[in-house]
Parts: sequence; C-alpha cells; structure tokens
Amino acid sequence: MYHRFDAIVVGAGGAGLMAAMQLARTPGIRTAVISKLYPTRSHTGAAQGGIGAALGNLEEDYPEWHTFDTVKGGDYLVDQDAADIMCHEAVESVYELEHYGLPFSRTPEGKIDQRRFGGHTRNFGEAPVRRSCFAADRTGHMILQTLYQQCIKREVEFYSEFQLLDLIISEGVCCGLVVLNIKDGEIHIFHAKAILFATGGFGRAWKITSNALSNTGDGVAIAFRRGIPLEDMELYQFHPTGVYKLGILLTEGARGEGGILRNNDGERFTERYAPTLLDLAPRDMVSRFIYQEVKEGRGINGSDFVHLDLTHLGADVVENKLPDLADFVRVYLGVDPVRELIPIQPTAHYAMGGIPTDVDGRVLMDESNTVLPGFYAAGECACVSVHGANRLGTNSLVDIVVFGRRAGKHMAAYVQEAPFTELPRTPDDEARQQVSALLSRERGESAPEIRETLQEEMMDKVSVVRSEQTLQSARKTVHELQARFAQVAIQDRQTWYNSELLETLEVGYLLDLSESIIAGALARQESRGGHYREDYPERDDTNFLRHSFVYNTPDGLRIAHKPVNISKFEPKERKY
Repeated sequence: MYHRFDAIVVGAGGAGLMAAMQLARTPGIRTAVISKLYPTRSHTGAAQGGIGAALGNLEEDYPEWHTFDTVKGGDYLVDQDAADIMCHEAVESVYELEHYGLPFSRTPEGKIDQRRFGGHTRNFGEAPVRRSCFAADRTGHMILQTLYQQCIKREVEFYSEFQLLDLIISEGVCCGLVVLNIKDGEIHIFHAKAILFATGGFGRAWKITSNALSNTGDGVAIAFRRGIPLEDMELYQFHPTGVYKLGILLTEGARGEGGILRNNDGERFTERYAPTLLDLAPRDMVSRFIYQEVKEGRGINGSDFVHLDLTHLGADVVENKLPDLADFVRVYLGVDPVRELIPIQPTAHYAMGGIPTDVDGRVLMDESNTVLPGFYAAGECACVSVHGANRLGTNSLVDIVVFGRRAGKHMAAYVQEAPFTELPRTPDDEARQQVSALLSRERGESAPEIRETLQEEMMDKVSVVRSEQTLQSARKTVHELQARFAQVAIQDRQTWYNSELLETLEVGYLLDLSESIIAGALARQESRGGHYREDYPERDDTNFLRHSFVYNTPDGLRIAHKPVNISKFEPKERKY
C-alpha cells in the first residue's frame, strides 16, 4: 500500500509530537506520525523528575549557568554552541508547554514549582540550584499527554502500531519509508519530502534497564544500515537509582527532595566522593560511587546494591511529590518508602550518542557535517551533541522539546520549497525479503536466546566499568550472536499481530547497535563521563577531546572523529 505526505515523523514521544505540532501549524503541509505503539505509551511518559529551565522562580538562575552545568556535566564533550541554544530556549519551551495546558506543580504564589537535580548549580558550580520544573513525579507523562492532545487538535494523522522496516534514500535525498502494519502484516510504502526519526533509545541492549520493552533502537539501527554514521555510541548513561534486579527507574527527584544514598554501614557515602553536591552529583559519578562501595564490600549485606533512604522526608513529601515512586516500590518490592529503605542499583538508562544532527535536526552524513537532504532526527535517537559524555538529569525532556520544535520548524520551511523525489522502482524489496525469510525458515536459532545472551554480556562487560579485556570478550560474543542471528527462525507464521516477528527484528537492531557501542568503547582509550575504563582511568583531552563516528562498511566497522565545539568554557577537571 502506498501513502504520500509532505512530512512524516517516526515516533510519537515528546520529540516526535513536538515536531509534528510545528508542521501541523503551517497551512497546506500534510503530516503523518508513524509509531510502533499507541502514542501515549511512548517512553517519554516514563520520565519522572522534571524538565530543566532557568526560570528562577525560587532562587536566582540564568540560562548561562544551565549551559555551564550541561558542559561540565557532559565532561566537556558537549558541543557548546548547541548546549547554549538548548538552555536558552528551554525557558520559552517550558512556558509554551504551560500555555498548552501542562499541569505543572505550583508554588504557593502560583508559579511553576522547581526542585534540585543532580549537577545543576548556581553561579557556575557554587552550590545546588532549583531548576527542575515538575508535575509531581509524572512530568514526562504530562508532557506526552499534553502534546498528543495538541496534535489531535491540529488534525495530525496517526498511524499507530506500524513497525519501521527501512529508510528510502534516492538520488542522495531521503524520501520515504517501508513500514509493516502490525495489525495485518501488510507492508506499506510512505513517500514524503522530509522524514524525521524520533524513535528513542536502545536500553534493551542491557539486562538491567529503565527502558521500556519497545526501546530497541530501531531507527538508529536502520539509519546505520543505510550508511549513516553513528556518533559517540560508546557514551551510555547508567542511572544510579534503579529498582534492584528490575531496573525500573526511581526518579532523581527523590534525591532532589532530600533523599540519601546509604551503604551497609548506614553511611551517606557520597560525602567521601562529592562533598559539595553529595547525592546530587552527576549520574555517571554516582553510579561509579555505588560500584565502588559494592566492590569494597559495603553493599547491603555484601550484595550488589545499596539503599535509597527517604524515611526522614515524611509522608507528606513522599506521597505528594513522589507518588509514582511510592507506588513502584510498594508494588514491586513490598517496601513502604515512608518507613523503609529502598534497595537500588545502577540501571542502563540513556544514550548520549546516536544519529548525528545539527541544531535544526538535520542528519549529518559524515564528520564534515554534510547534510543528508530530507532526513531529520530528534530526541534520544539523535546526537546534537548537547549531552556529551554524560547527560544531566532533566536535560532529556529539555532536549526533546527544544530540538523537536527546532526540527519541526526547519522541516516545515524545507517541505514548502522542496519537490517530491521519485522513489526507486521497488523500494520495499529488501524489507519484504527480510520478513519473508523469517516467516518461511522452518528451523534455526532462537531469537529470545540470542537476546538474553546479548543482554547479559552487555550488562557484565559493557556497563558502568569497562576494560580492554571485557570489551574484546563482548565483541567476540556479539559477532558469534550475529552469525547465529543470520540463521534465526520463528515459530509463529501468521501475519497479523505477530509479536514474535517484531521481537526478532528488534534483536537484529540491538545486535548491530551493540557492535557499534563496543567498537567506540574500544577506540576511546580514556575515562570520560558514562564511559569508564579501568585500564585508562583518567580523562585524556590531548587524544580524546573529540566525537567518535562509527561507520558500517562492507569491510566492517570504521571509526572516524570530529572536533568538539568549545566556545565558552575551557575543559577543566570535573569536581563537585
């Protein structure tokens, strides 16, 4: 089946919906949003703690301070021009969300309430500042609902439960998509002047993750297979407070409200590592603090977790400012956070790397910033890079609304001028062959077994702490799994709602992305932000103050580099 639109957005999370809204505002532009999920199930809805913006509602604050914290928090691998745009436009973006009807928590005076968050400071690192604008601990959920309602109001067309299979590039222009209708198994071709990927992250490469089951990096992997390089893939963030063994995220807002991390001795161990920001040091650092406590035998009862203590906050704070957190730990752990300590461990959370873009969301084809016409990306699947080697809490929601909006505006201007590029004769051939092979192969390897082995290997060897030895071992395993995946077979042969087919496709995406993560991690022989090498424990600005680009070539993966934009803040030692 064939469809034609001026602009198509793939992904119905915050970045995708923000872009779709900008497109729908422009008269005459036909816009479609394609999503593998019903839009309000998108992973933006899981973001809890807040969206950062220097509103200064409770204490003095400025976008320049936010920019500094973003750059320092990203261990100086942040492109500073992009971060400056993000932090300045964060303020107007939050007020725009408020005007759309987002129900922010309020101060007694009626202003948007703000709380502290890790790595956010006043006066260039002097002390913590209240910068996170929040709606209890359901901020992402409220953003998602608000934006979806606005898109419905603007008559954006939605294709929900459609699985992306391929990207169509013809005559050097991105001009379409091949998509599987999950409902009936029919393959559709979408033709457009411009395509935006807002397909989210790939945390499901790891065993313990805060990510939804759907976060398998589909868009990132498909772009990679079509010759787009991926930027800074080795830089992946582990959030320090995931529910023990389950990985479900417990918001940083809990520590912003005064929560304390404690080891087996009941000690607030962050005092030894980050005496100024304590439990609100950046996430990569707090995750390593926990790793070190466990390594030195101070995990709870000698195990691999520590405690989050909210018992001193009182029932009013826990129940009213952290209601979802309270529900999570009661349901999944049988723990009452008002009276009991919560077992937590670091959980795979956020990709700093992804599809390289400029500040208007245009996808870059190489380290020389060559734009691929018609192709855009925004949100976690994209790398601008405003997060560098470690994203600050709240900046994910800032990223999706600021750059989703910028990408949508640029797309609107582009499609008003650009013609439709003619599609190749049979653009869906490869996708049809891939699906047909999976449905027809009678015997072969098991995709669930491959996925389980991959996730365990990534968790054991490519997580908070890495080394040459662990990375080489993981690479060997991934190559073996890729060979097995080439012979994978599924048992379900039906075409309608075939979840086994979809999950098998997702395993293929995760394998490709895991290989690129490991390649980047082996090449970056230093420790910076979320990438910590035991064999190279120091940051090396002489050799590695640069972005990495990994290319998928017929001869294997190739690594190239691109300089970091340093316009305001010279790299310094990262202390808190």
